Amino acid sequence: MAGHPLERALEGVRLHVVTGKGGVGKTTVAGALALALARGGRRVLLVEVEGRQGISQTFGVPPLGTEEVRLVQTGGTGGLWGLSVDAKAALLEYLQTFYKLGRAGGALERMGVVDFATTIAPGVRDVLLTGKVYEAVGRTTGSRRGRGDPAWDAVVLDAPPTGRVGRFLAVNEQVAHLARTGPIHTQAQSITRMLRDRRSAVHLVTLLEEMPVQETADAAAELSAAGFGLGAVVVNQLREPVVPDPVLDVAATDPDALADRVRGDLATVGVRSGARTVGGLLSEAADHAARIHLERDLRAEVEALGLPVLALPVLAGGLEDGGVSVLADELRDLGVR
Repeated sequence: MAGHPLERALEGVRLHVVTGKGGVGKTTVAGALALALARGGRRVLLVEVEGRQGISQTFGVPPLGTEEVRLVQTGGTGGLWGLSVDAKAALLEYLQTFYKLGRAGGALERMGVVDFATTIAPGVRDVLLTGKVYEAVGRTTGSRRGRGDPAWDAVVLDAPPTGRVGRFLAVNEQVAHLARTGPIHTQAQSITRMLRDRRSAVHLVTLLEEMPVQETADAAAELSAAGFGLGAVVVNQLREPVVPDPVLDVAATDPDALADRVRGDLATVGVRSGARTVGGLLSEAADHAARIHLERDLRAEVEALGLPVLALPVLAGGLEDGGVSVLADELRDLGVR
């Protein structure tokens, strides 16, 4: 049995669901997590379901289609593949699998039935998207589901944002209640069991800002109450203080007390220490101190959720020049294997 909280949270997990408020770097973190797992020698599939081509942008590859594409070769049998799930393609595949429609499926698409089902009919889109993830998690090297070794050691899902991830994950439970018999009912029940199984975990991505932290707390409570297992909270884009804590404390409470020190430092490097320059620096110091103290308070709120917390640094150069690889290394250093 793993002893570290993160090890316990990740032990045996094969489906990693990554969510977060819009703008917190959810897709980047999902990509870094998938790459970190792949670097441990695993075959990992990274899946997106929102049609934004976030994976291709993160890894600098052409837009993904409905087939799995290798993104990174990590040596041996391990590696990272990507897939962008398309609801229309998933519906046609579903109709063929369960109802053997053949050419009739194409006729339905030409008649607009497929577009109606995937864009207008409530919940159908999410059923199809989660069904495709279910297929990937359950796929084996044998000819039938459940026979042979898993095709993927881990599947990482770049899920919808926290505002709707609960409805997204619970949609099949609603479908199972509506369709009480038949293949739709059976598959909906199977998907629900998979999502609530201990081998599935939802990871929450946040910034140390008030709204993302509040949404993270709300999502954690909602998902836990609905029976979905929670993994870790990833604090993204963490900024380190640029001055020592004693200076931060003074800057937050009495920045003018630092005026002489600032003038002395400016003189040391040969910069004129006019009133405007010194005043501007003191104002910046006060803002920086307030920001750091707020982030520390918010970090305490995140830690109070009782989940493992993984902190990723802000990347000065963004995702250019292998930024996602840097974050993957950070996650491995933090214990992601």
